[in-house]
Amino acid sequence: MTVSFKGAHFPQEIMLMGVRWYVAYPLSYRHVEELLEERGVPVDHATIQRWVVKYSPLLEEAFHRRKCSVWVSWRMDETYVKVRGQWRYLYRAVDKRGQTIDFLLTEERDEQAAKRFLTKAIHRHGVPEKITIDGSAANEAAIKSYNEEHGTAIAIRKVKYLNNIIEQDHRGVKRVTRPMLGFKAFGAAQDTLVGIELMHMIRKKPHSTEFSGGAPTPFVISLKLCNLTRILGHHLQRPSDQRVTHAQPSSPDPRKPDYHRRFPE
Repeated sequence: MTVSFKGAHFPQEIMLMGVRWYVAYPLSYRHVEELLEERGVPVDHATIQRWVVKYSPLLEEAFHRRKCSVWVSWRMDETYVKVRGQWRYLYRAVDKRGQTIDFLLTEERDEQAAKRFLTKAIHRHGVPEKITIDGSAANEAAIKSYNEEHGTAIAIRKVKYLNNIIEQDHRGVKRVTRPMLGFKAFGAAQDTLVGIELMHMIRKKPHSTEFSGGAPTPFVISLKLCNLTRILGHHLQRPSDQRVTHAQPSSPDPRKPDYHRRFPE
């Protein structure tokens, strides 16, 4: 899956900046709208919401292709997210080092939901040796059911203090979602949480530092905007004479905003 900005009214650097601000920090869409307006970019908060819903899954897919492998000892748990006034369940898993393995938003908290999440995580990262859970009977039943269906031997551990890693890791996501005061649609909630989890993973550095040559991909551009060159250990600096500027049209159109400025990194 590629990240395409074809047909977009705004430059991709501006769109990625708006997406990053919203999913990385506890801001509302109107806050991001004000921040962009202060930098000479008049854009409606509804447009920013469409950017987040459209590009977050695409960026996460690009990130996943460069994600480092995880340990075979997992911690699995779920937390709560409000969607249309109802509590929904965000299943999450991290390894013993705290690196995010996977996540999934579900409407129910039962064996089927837990098994769906487990199947998704194993499909992406392989079968773990053991999974630490809390006292959830649904999670235990899901792991046992997966073992029976696929002939695996995933060990189940119920050690409460070992799950403190993921309990604390929930805070990084809840810190951003709390000011949102809930989501209005399940699909939009899932796509937005993908972006939030993506930024949370990037902060933990679970990605490859190897990038192919040639023109930078939209994912690399997003890393530039995130100011993550030190984390990557890969110098992605622009040439000194190359700036994020856009040429003035010969006859300025008053209906279009003026982007003839350099935006901060």
